[in-house]
Amino acid sequence: MEAIYARQSVEKKDSLSIEGQIELCARECCTDYTVYADRGYSGKNTNRPDFERMLEDIVAGKISKVVVYRLDRFSRSISDFGQIWNVLQKHNVEFVSITEKFDTSTPMGRAMLHIIMVFAQLERETIAQRIKDNYYQRAKYGSWLGGPAPFGFDIQRTCENGKNVPVLVANKDAEIVKHIFTEYAQPKISLGMLARMLTAEDIPCIKREHWDSVALSRILHNPCYVCLTPEVYLFYKNKGVQICGGIEDFSQDYAGLLIGKRDRSAGKYTELADCHFSPANHKGFIPAAIWLQCQHKLDRNRQIKNTGKGKYTWLSGLLKCGGCGYGIKVSKTKQKLYLRCSGRTNYSVCSEKLLLSVDEIESAVGDSIETLLAGCCIQQNSAITTADLDSNAALALIDTKIERLLLTITEANNVSMKYINKELGKLDAKKNDLLKKIAEQHLQKKGEELQDIEFSALEFEEKKVVAARLIKKVILHGENIEIVWNV
Repeated sequence: MEAIYARQSVEKKDSLSIEGQIELCARECCTDYTVYADRGYSGKNTNRPDFERMLEDIVAGKISKVVVYRLDRFSRSISDFGQIWNVLQKHNVEFVSITEKFDTSTPMGRAMLHIIMVFAQLERETIAQRIKDNYYQRAKYGSWLGGPAPFGFDIQRTCENGKNVPVLVANKDAEIVKHIFTEYAQPKISLGMLARMLTAEDIPCIKREHWDSVALSRILHNPCYVCLTPEVYLFYKNKGVQICGGIEDFSQDYAGLLIGKRDRSAGKYTELADCHFSPANHKGFIPAAIWLQCQHKLDRNRQIKNTGKGKYTWLSGLLKCGGCGYGIKVSKTKQKLYLRCSGRTNYSVCSEKLLLSVDEIESAVGDSIETLLAGCCIQQNSAITTADLDSNAALALIDTKIERLLLTITEANNVSMKYINKELGKLDAKKNDLLKKIAEQHLQKKGEELQDIEFSALEFEEKKVVAARLIKKVILHGENIEIVWNV
């Protein structure tokens, strides 16, 4: 039996339909044939229902020849096609593309096949890069990037620089968004409590019957609602976000756009350091102070939830091997606890000897936490203190000065280069001092939030929460313990 495979990712006027592909391929078939068609699937990988069904039939020996309209309908990935080609050869299956004429029974024909695949993959990657570049360029100018409008907004078209661009305009649901931010900013209100409150008030939810933590988290994390201020700039700058524009662009009523990879299930961005932020062309309606208060509250929730699941030590999820960097697990055998390096047990890449016991590690880390908490000043702290703002604003100013000096290097002569190097050295020293100061401020703030806690008196699960709040990781190297604080 022969097989016809057809694929079309999107319906376009200049693209041959699946029905048209099947009709042309049928002319090449000499016997009965079975049609395998994937509508709406990309050729970048093999995760396509009918494609996988066809491969199963090939392996089962049911197919003698595969006919496609064009090679890129079959696959656009060189590595994927290479693996599939091996399967075809192994089961003596002939491959025919009616557009690109080549004979796969000859060396020249097989070479032509691979050359065509190279250009098919190049075309796909070029198109993908062009789309990505256009996407980021639109974000740079603050334009809405497409898709449904965020809750509380409608999309309207406006003319900017002679171009018709989309812009977000607040609608009647904006009052619900304001209510959400105002309530969540209250100290004792959790996401779950807020969701139950909104549902009880019969406030309509977006695409859901009832409000839940995911829907609320998606709204609360989004900067499209906030009125930009320098404090918002510093918030994202400290997160490592790549920001388009300077701190002076954040002194206005306009909101922001954050683009990057997202965890679709949670509606939030996976790593802010991989994201881009730019001022938007629409106005925000949530005051920066309330928005930032909500962000810091969400950050605290995230840190508390990220505690390890281990039941043998309150340091589970924090222990790392100093030899290979992999995590260290604690297991129990005959009433004794053992440390096991994942790099050694799972991947055989580590020879580090873990010489300390779990009790010794917990004792040392516990003492360090007690010392940290005891050394913190007792005072009330807002989400962002004046000291935070002063230090971060100074850091942003130094970064700007360094960037300007670096731009002058290409036109500098020997005399001016000496001056530039001297100034860069001074600025770098100031920057390092400020970074150290900011780290100390953040660490002290975390301690102040936990100042009334007597760590040694806490229960097992409570120690887990506090340790995850204060510690990023504990590195074990022989008999040495290094604590990396979560600053």
